[in-house]
Amino acid sequence: MKMNLLYANDRAAIYPDSWYAATSDIPARRPALTGDVRADVCIVGAGYTGLSAALHLAQAGRRVIVLEAHRAGFGASGRNGGQLGSGQRVEQPYLEKMVGSDHARRLWDLGQDAKALVKDLIAEHGIACFLRPGIAWTAESVGDVDDLRQYADHMGTRYDYPVEVMDRDAFHAVCPSPAYHGGIIDWDAAHLHPLRFALGLARAAEAAGATIFEGSAVREVDPQGRVVVRTATGTVTADHLILACNGYLGRLHGQVAARVMPINNFVAATAPLGDDAARVLARDIAVSDSRFVVNYFRLSHDGRLLFGGGESYGYRFPRDIAAKVRRPMVEIFPHLAQVPIDYAWGGTLAITMKRLPYLARIGPTILTASGYSGHGVGTATHAGQLMAQAIQGQSDGFDTMAAIPTLPFPGGATMRTPLLALAMTWYSLRDRLGL
Repeated sequence: MKMNLLYANDRAAIYPDSWYAATSDIPARRPALTGDVRADVCIVGAGYTGLSAALHLAQAGRRVIVLEAHRAGFGASGRNGGQLGSGQRVEQPYLEKMVGSDHARRLWDLGQDAKALVKDLIAEHGIACFLRPGIAWTAESVGDVDDLRQYADHMGTRYDYPVEVMDRDAFHAVCPSPAYHGGIIDWDAAHLHPLRFALGLARAAEAAGATIFEGSAVREVDPQGRVVVRTATGTVTADHLILACNGYLGRLHGQVAARVMPINNFVAATAPLGDDAARVLARDIAVSDSRFVVNYFRLSHDGRLLFGGGESYGYRFPRDIAAKVRRPMVEIFPHLAQVPIDYAWGGTLAITMKRLPYLARIGPTILTASGYSGHGVGTATHAGQLMAQAIQGQSDGFDTMAAIPTLPFPGGATMRTPLLALAMTWYSLRDRLGL
């Protein structure tokens, strides 16, 4: 991939014109790295992963430097749907078949740890990010209702984890969309303001002693002996390196790039809905549907619909993001066809073949975590903690995540994007035709 996604769709070190940025207290820009500095740990990327790693390492007394090409929370961490889900990105029955019951159980427990970690960090550091309980999964057919009921039974029986099952009438009392035939609600899952959470992590990491340099894109990594990380204006020499770049890795490491593919997704914020908000959601929960190109939505604290959806076949954002998001939004809520959209933005996340994160040791002193596949609020934050623990010699959690088999995409960087576009076209057509 020749295009540099760091700058393909965004202005350097300027947050996108999102509702999240408009409702956050944006700090003054931090200085760029200049000169040669020394650290115990150098972290590339100031999203949830890098900021969490920095916070936990600094609390442990390590000298930590974070290098960020733009601003803290600039990428997917500050643009996503804000859903803090349970477990891993894929359902437990699938995990059990994939890795076996014992490993699947450990992955479930780690996923629960991730969710608890986010809640604890918000409470401990006083991060005002509108954390609220509840995420619903929708059923778009009668068959989906049965599948969700079976899943809820499985989770209750095998994991002692309660999930509320709703038939069509009960679900419509919460989410009155004609597109849905029922659903389930996970009340221990939650939703939040993602950029405010990221900015709160950055403040907490700095308060613990970490140093964050912004506008400091990494050009080269020399892994020989002590790791040397070079930017345009300086170098960091460190005992350990963490690559926390997710969809913005570029060419920094080929092994990671072969397994973690960047894709774009889009979010819109309507004008405040007033009394019509109850025709979207009667309760303050987040929703995610079962389509291949997932639609996800929730109400903001000021009564807007925050709706994510719309597939991307290339790395450039479309000219009219609002129109791209409006199409799936109106499929779910036809009565919103004429509602004004006040904000619309895109973001680059990253996926893996199995939609499970890729954590790996890619050198004697180099760790990486990425590929959260839309489940990053909890998983990315937790991955940062797990890498911090691994650097300190406590690697059980990291090793459990790293044991997830992660295959490279077929065709490498050249063919993976066209293959994904074909898949997205087919599944999008299938969803619209109800196949």
